[in-house]
Parts: sequence; structure tokens; C-alpha cells
Amino acid sequence: MRIIECLIKTLRDSAIFNPEVQVAPSCILWPDKDRQWEAVIPRLQSELAELLVLGDYAPESRMGPAIWLRCVIAGKAPDVTLPADRVPVFYLPGVSRQDLRAIEDCPELLKPLAELQFRGVIWSQVNAKDWTIMAFLKSDQGGMGLDVAQDNEAKNAMQLALYRLLDEELELLKGKRLDKDYFNTLLTGGDPVRDLLQWLDLGDAFQTTRGANEWKAFVEVCKSQLAFNPQADGVLAGASKLATREGPWHSVWERYNEAPKRYPNLPNRIRQCKPPDLGIFDTPAEKLGGWPQWNAEQEQSLQNDLLALNHLPAHDARTRILDLEKTHAPRRELVWTELGESPLAMAIMHLAVMAEVTRTALTAGAVADLQVAYATQGWRADDAVLSALACVSRASDVEAVTMATRAIYLPWLEESARYLQKLVYGTTYPGGGVAETPASYKIDRQCTLFVDGLRLDVARRLSMTLEARGCHVAETMHWAALPSVTATGKAAASPVRTKISGSDDCDDFEPCVAATGQSLKGGYHLKKLLNDNHWKVLERTENGDGQGNAWCEFGDIDSEGHARGWKLAKHIDPLLAEIAERIGALLAAGWNSVRVVTDHGWLLMPGKLPTIQMSKDLTDNKWGRCASIKPGAATSERLYPWYWNPNQQFALADGVSCYGKSVDYNHGGLSLQECLTLDLVVTWAGSTSGKQVAEVTDIAWKGLRCTVGVDGQYANLSLDIRTQAGDPASSVVVSVKPLKDNGTASVVVENEELQGRAAFLVLLSASGELVAEANTVIGGE
Repeated sequence: MRIIECLIKTLRDSAIFNPEVQVAPSCILWPDKDRQWEAVIPRLQSELAELLVLGDYAPESRMGPAIWLRCVIAGKAPDVTLPADRVPVFYLPGVSRQDLRAIEDCPELLKPLAELQFRGVIWSQVNAKDWTIMAFLKSDQGGMGLDVAQDNEAKNAMQLALYRLLDEELELLKGKRLDKDYFNTLLTGGDPVRDLLQWLDLGDAFQTTRGANEWKAFVEVCKSQLAFNPQADGVLAGASKLATREGPWHSVWERYNEAPKRYPNLPNRIRQCKPPDLGIFDTPAEKLGGWPQWNAEQEQSLQNDLLALNHLPAHDARTRILDLEKTHAPRRELVWTELGESPLAMAIMHLAVMAEVTRTALTAGAVADLQVAYATQGWRADDAVLSALACVSRASDVEAVTMATRAIYLPWLEESARYLQKLVYGTTYPGGGVAETPASYKIDRQCTLFVDGLRLDVARRLSMTLEARGCHVAETMHWAALPSVTATGKAAASPVRTKISGSDDCDDFEPCVAATGQSLKGGYHLKKLLNDNHWKVLERTENGDGQGNAWCEFGDIDSEGHARGWKLAKHIDPLLAEIAERIGALLAAGWNSVRVVTDHGWLLMPGKLPTIQMSKDLTDNKWGRCASIKPGAATSERLYPWYWNPNQQFALADGVSCYGKSVDYNHGGLSLQECLTLDLVVTWAGSTSGKQVAEVTDIAWKGLRCTVGVDGQYANLSLDIRTQAGDPASSVVVSVKPLKDNGTASVVVENEELQGRAAFLVLLSASGELVAEANTVIGGE
């Protein structure tokens, strides 16, 4: 029961009488000589319909002089209607019980009420004294029986906080010491740490949004709990203490870390303060991590160290990167990373993976050995480069990551490409030609989805995204058709490739319909060939009916790569999310499975791939990494047979070089990154396994912070807490958090009023789809 409910009950109970010997009281008189209760009377009137107030005539506020109150009792006041089953309560501010009893001496304006003390009852203590706030809270005879401090500071704070005290639960206050700190905290909204952070963030604007009493209470709470006076010391002194994070300020810092974006001005506040001397000693991150200046210096130092890798051999550069990762990894736990101020600290994590993977050169064994080595570990170097580039935006940071990539990744890439080219030249390319490639299996109710430029590492990301959405993905390794360009590769990935061939005079790598010789350039004749062979061709937004077999094309990876260069790294994940959404729509339309195929991979090198020159006199057509040689032209270039016609040969650039113009992104040559691809066959997980995709196994509350553990396929999932599982608008957390690599995540509920309320933990896919849910109680049971 709330205090206000207890107060109302006590007031009403004072009118209880014995009908055997008494008549019903005409009213309840509530004297309050010191006007202690006056501030909360309007609030009480909202819940106590029979409460009237002695004062100036204002019937709309149920207030009037003594004679008017007499008229109300007599039923002669048409402007007031009282509940028929309640005894009227008359609140008398500035009037004591003694004033009423001294009839001859009481003021004229009060005399009409004097006789009501005999026809009514007076709400008072058992000792006949008026009920003060302190007495009502402390007394165990008609009061609340609470432990209330009686010093003047506590009394003043109690008076100011009375309005909010009324809504407190009596059971929660029993056994608690109600002192000035309690009342001041209550007056400031019950969350002084949040208020302190808001003050540090808003400065003077904070005080203008608070009443005088609230500001005073806020100052008193800070003085008591933090030994800090906001009024006297000022915002910058507080920002400095926050950054130092010592003593009671450590908990303030932890609170800031939970939701730093709620206080956007705080980093600049701290920057206005003078930090400790960062140069005289080596202080770890836990000592200086609260200072954005220190984090900025560490970022600059890391930037300089990465730029210096340009002068080191690859093996020394790898060692240096792994050392830098150990040094800067702790900074990823600091708030500055969440605020986007530590991009290189994030990038070095991925560069360290690149350094570790490239320790193993792909320059030994047969082609089959290279395939295994790349498919198990080597692809992670490509993925790490994309991830590192996705972390940076500023030109200086991009240059630093570029330098590290070129120092380590470029030599590894070059060596593996040259070794593969040496193995393949003069022997048999594992991708073969159309004559050696078996026909596609025509599985009923399967839709084939062609994605241009789905490189192996990117296909692995797509696979993880799909599994997180509840799909089962089967991978099959394939070698792209040579040369690794779309003109050759898309037709080779189609289910009608046995109906396609290449002419002897083709110099643009475009095959044709075998029966008619019509070129497939432009796509019309490929679609017609598919239709003629009973394959439905779905447009970009069509899902089909799930019957028979279908072909569709989706995804802009290759075109984005050519247009954006290294910046493709920043767009990979959104592109994959779109592709995953498309696959989900196709499965939902009734297709039993979706087979994802591609034409080729690609090379990506920030700072541009190396170039080699070839005379225009030797070529009929020259693309990025391949060129068709004029008939009879003498050349020292290695020549390879065209997938569609072995009699037609072309040149491939050595290593990872490009013909002519230097670019960041290219393909058409012979390398593991361009030629070794994955086919993905995607089905709903439920069709192959009854197991749940992801399951919440552990739930731990610490205050309003909830940490969960998840088993199953939790990659790319995020955690939210909602009052209604299916409604994103019912989220109660500061921000939705992605699950970490170990399957855990923590979220914070900031509204303390929700503590004890039932809610749902929900796991969400990258597209926001609900994957799993679990019941919980906010704050713990």
C-alpha cells in the first residue's frame, strides 16, 4: 500500500463510530498549524473526493471560508457535490486544535467552525496533538511506524520530498532509514547518478529544467554521496572527477558506460579538463581510460606504428601487428570504442587475424592442397582485410590500415596467385571447360539464385547470416570458369550451360546459344534459353509459386566493387542482409530450397593492385586481368583455354596485377580469391533438423543490467527486452546489443519503475526477425 493510501485510510477511519451510543460525525477536521501538509493537498483532493479546504472562496477547487464549509455540510452549497457515503474532511491550514477549542478568542472567520469540533471529529494523534508529517511517519499509534531521522536537515528534506513520498510503498520503507539522503534522492527522481550525468552533459541547462527544491536536493545528494558540490565546484570539476573514476565516481563512470550516447556532450566536457601528464609514465588503460585525450593519443600512436610497417619485411610486420594488438586490445573495452573514437583499435583486431593467417603461405602442394588450405583457413585473411577496412573512415586511418594490408597481405596474395598459376599452366585447370563440367541436377521445387561476385569469404558470411535466421546451409566448392569474368561465368553457373558454346572468333568472352549462335550478351537469349528448357525466370522482386524450378538474379556485390573500390568493405554486410532477405522470401513462397550460385570472386587491395603493361597491338580485347590475343600475334604471356571453347585462348595477368589502369578492385585472372567459389543450398532448418536454432540458457540480473548466455546458432543475433515479444516499440532497453562471439550479451533497462515487471528476452536476426524468446522479470525475481 502506498503512503497516500495509508494517509487516506487513516483520515477516513477517524470517523468510525459506535452507532449504539453515538451519531455519525458531521465532518472530520484536519488542523495544520504549520501548514506542513498544504503543498500536497491538491494531490490528496484528486484521490479524496470529500476533502475541502478552508480558504478564499474558490468552489471549483473545493475551497472556501468557514461559513461556506458550514453550508456544504448543511447541503446548501449547490456548487459542491460530495460523495453520499463519505464524511466530509475539512483541511484547516494555519489552524491548530487549540485555536478551535478557544472559542471566545479564535478569529471571527474561524468561529463558524468552532462548534463542529463537537458534532464532528478532529484528526489528531492519541495525545491530542496535531498530526505533523514527522509524527505521522514515525508514530506506531495511528501512524506509519517508520524509522525517520529527526535532525533538521532530514526534516527540511522530508518536507520538500513529501509530494513524491506519498507514492512510495509502505512495505518497501519498513526497515529502511529515512534520512536526508533518502529524501533528497527521492526528490531528485530516485536516480541521483542519472541526474548527475545529465547535469554534466547539459551544464546550466539542467538547472533550468528543475525546480528550486529539486536543484537543492540534487546538490545535497551530491555533497553527501560524492563529496562534491555541483553549485560550488562546477561542471568541469565534475567532468574531471568522472574521467578519473576514483572512489564513488567509479559507479558514476560505470553508469555512463552503459549508455554513453545518452550524454553526447560529456566527451567534450572531459576534453576541456586537464588530464594527468600522459607522458611522464606508462599508465595502463584502466587508469587513463576515462580521458578521451589519452585514447586519441593512443589512436595516433597506433596510426604512426601502422604507417611505419611500410619499411618492414612481411614477417617482421606480422610480428609487429600482433604486438600492437596486445597493446591496444584493452582499449576496445572502453566507452570511446562504442562512441566511434577508436576505429584503429577495432581495425587492429582484424589486422592481427590477417597477420596470423598469412603466416602460412599457400605455396606448397598440388592444386587440391591449395583448395583445402584456402577453404579451411586462408579465406579468413580476405575476410579480415574487409573487416579492418570497414572499421575506418578518416583518410589518415584508411592510409594506416592500407599500409598494414599492403605490407603483409599483398605479398601473401601475390605469392599464392603465382604459385597457383604455375601449377595450372600447361596442365588442367580444375574448373575445366563446359565439356568436362557435369550438367546441373534439376531438383524439383528448387530456385537457383545467381549472385554476381559472391567471393568465397563473403559467401561464408552469407552462410552465417542465413543460419542465424533459422536456415540450414550446405556448401559445395567450385572453381569458376576461366576467365573469371561475368560474361563467361554467369552462363557457366546456369542450369542450361550444356546448351551453350563459344565461337572461334569471340574476343569478348561472351558465349552463345549452341543451337543458333546467338550471343548471350544483354541477357535476353539466356533467359529465353532458360524458359525454353522449363526454367521459370523470376524478376528481381518476384518470388514465384514454389512449383517446378526457377532462376533469378539478385545482389550488387560486383557492381558495387567496381564502383566503390576498397569502400566495398563498408557495404558488404548490408548487401548480404538484402540477399538473405531475398532468400527468405523465396523460401517463404514455397520453394523447397534455394541454390545460390556465382560467376567469380575478386581481388581487393586498398592503395590499388599492381599493374603490368601489354601492347594494344597484341590484343583484340583487354579487360582488367585478362586479354584476348590477336590471331598470329607473338607474345610471351601465358595463354589459357576459354571455358566455352578450348580452341580460343587468352592471356591472364601474372600474380595479382592488372592490365593497364590500376584499381582497388578487379577480377578476371587466376587466383584462389577469384576462382575458388561456393555454391550454397539453403533450406529451412526445420526441414532437416528439429533442433532450435538459438536458445537462451542463462539469465542473470545485476540491478537493471541483464546478461544472457545463448546456445546454438547465435551468430549475428542481437538481444532485446520487450514487454510484448513481437512489438519492437515495447522495447525497454537503452539499446539493443549484438551477441558476442561467446554467445553472451548485456543490456540495460534504465527506467527503475519497471523493476519487478514481467518481460520477454528476445533474440533478433540481422533483419530484426524474432528468432527466440524467454520470459524474465526486470531486475530479477
